Amino acid sequence: MCRAAREFEIEDGRFLNKHEKRYPLEKVAIIGAGDFAREILTCIKDILYSSKKIHDRIIFVEPDDGFTERNIHDFKVIPQSLFDPSVWSAVVSVSNPEKREKIVGHLPHNTHFATVVHPSAVISEWVNIKDGSVVTAGSILTCDITVGMHSQLNLHTTIGHDTICGDYFTTAPAANISGACKIGNRVYFGTNSSIRQGVTVCDDVTVGMGSVVIKDISEPGIYVGSPSQKLVKHN
Repeated sequence: MCRAAREFEIEDGRFLNKHEKRYPLEKVAIIGAGDFAREILTCIKDILYSSKKIHDRIIFVEPDDGFTERNIHDFKVIPQSLFDPSVWSAVVSVSNPEKREKIVGHLPHNTHFATVVHPSAVISEWVNIKDGSVVTAGSILTCDITVGMHSQLNLHTTIGHDTICGDYFTTAPAANISGACKIGNRVYFGTNSSIRQGVTVCDDVTVGMGSVVIKDISEPGIYVGSPSQKLVKHN
């Protein structure tokens, strides 16, 4: 058991981990039932490790036209038409930023979005993680950082001081974001990619696996290599 998970206690005797006081979870609907949805499930289970009736507090939701009645690791899957935002908060699991934004836009207007932060993440009190975001195990966020709505920070992501990340920001495992960077909306950093301190990246940019961004990016597109360069498609 993580030591941090024993720092606080609530009335029913369940221990609250250090992040759960800032980002409480009640009943969470994971929107989508694919690969990253199962990873979000493991994250939420680690948060609610001592909760009673945990199977009543987590469900999966998938589109009606693709719905198959089943359970995933003993957790129920329901069609989106049965999703009730007055009962469940939601977190969207789709990893593609553009698709994730579309899904958010099609959910009921009164949907409350949960913020999911793994207990092992190292996050200072001077970090602002906005609604609907997921921070997975081993990630480190230092200070004076903003992470936009519906972002996904995958395993062992690091973000340095004074960095501002836009909405639907997404990292694959071990992405390293240096301090004082400004990152736009719907930006994706691949596995083991990195960015130099103080660099600005515009909206709708994908940085490929292992790539190194050393200067500002002002045009949307796919950037690969070290140093990174825009990938040009040839007819």
